[in-house]
Amino acid sequence: MSTLTAAGTLRPIRTDIRTLPVDSVGPVEVTVQDRDRTRPFLLLHGGGGVRTMTGFADLLSERTHSRVLLPTHPGFGGTPKVAGLTGVTDLARAYVAMLEQLDLTDVTVVGNSFGGWLAAEIALQESPRVSGAVIIDGIGIEVEDHPMTDVSGLSSAEILSYSFHDPNKAPAPPSTGGTGPSPDVQALIGYTGPVMSDPTLAERLRDLDLPVHVMWGESDRIVDPEYGHAYAAAIPMATFTLLPRTGHLPQVETPEELLGALLDLGDL
Repeated sequence: MSTLTAAGTLRPIRTDIRTLPVDSVGPVEVTVQDRDRTRPFLLLHGGGGVRTMTGFADLLSERTHSRVLLPTHPGFGGTPKVAGLTGVTDLARAYVAMLEQLDLTDVTVVGNSFGGWLAAEIALQESPRVSGAVIIDGIGIEVEDHPMTDVSGLSSAEILSYSFHDPNKAPAPPSTGGTGPSPDVQALIGYTGPVMSDPTLAERLRDLDLPVHVMWGESDRIVDPEYGHAYAAAIPMATFTLLPRTGHLPQVETPEELLGALLDLGDL
């Protein structure tokens, strides 16, 4: 069992707005929280928005003394999004451009849910600045007999009920002023389309040649563990870890256990 690094004083979080050049889209504006330590990590949130990753970003930065970048995907949280930015691959290119702009190396990309799909697409860009990826309850592939739960018509409260092993640990959903999908879910669909998958992704993942760890909550009802096993099986250098007593959002429900699993696997 790895030993956690003693927490130090957390340096102030810088929030920058960066304009990133993407050939297929044009300039892309992204708001990024930057927890500056030493080794760099790029954390990618899912459809629940940046708040589902903020606490884990703090934990990761404090315990490992790493530099942790946590962008808000354009269009989420009321942030601007250029009209041409409509696909996951384009967003991946924007984040690779950000790593170039920051002149970072040895970056580990960690993504949950939609962020897991995005982490896979970033890895597929073959940037020399990325040394590995962690996919946590990711979406994006198509798995026969194990489809993703359709969240497009669910309210925030309904999505949370599918996402937690212990519903008592679910945070109160943000008020959207209605009963339909939240603005962040609408932003998510803007990238993924209504089916929230890419029929080409699993085949493309077979070309990955960097270390990838796939981690899955045993109680995930958005994408079940068999879907997770299929995700790992599609990636030549992937390992799979089942996380007990947690659902679709381990970084929210069981953050200490998730951090411990990452430490044990040598990701941190």
